[in-house]
Amino acid sequence: MPKTSVYFYLDCDGRPPVLDWLEALKRTTPKAFAKCAAIIERLEAEGHELRRPTADVLEGGIYELRAKVGTMNYRILYCFLGKNVAFLVHGLTKEAAVPPADLDRAKRRKADLEANPTRHTYKA
Repeated sequence: MPKTSVYFYLDCDGRPPVLDWLEALKRTTPKAFAKCAAIIERLEAEGHELRRPTADVLEGGIYELRAKVGTMNYRILYCFLGKNVAFLVHGLTKEAAVPPADLDRAKRRKADLEANPTRHTYKA
């Protein structure tokens, strides 16, 4: 299977929200950051083949990467554009299910990407 290219979503203000979330996590909870970085690498390697417990399908073309440190759950919501391209669209810390507002935000960001992928792709 070809490697999956993973990109960060860029919002209308020119900010990559997941990258910002990961950078904050790196400062506050380095162990959680390391786990999140490792699962992003697994997404690159396995793409659509990545399954539970590391990844799960939510709804509306949104998936989640799952990491746990102690009792805290860290989630990175993502979507695919094409066969081997994934976009990280939202990061969150949660205790139970993904809140509907976070899922709705991820869906809106996916719609942004579908409408204009160039404008919404973060370039380092």
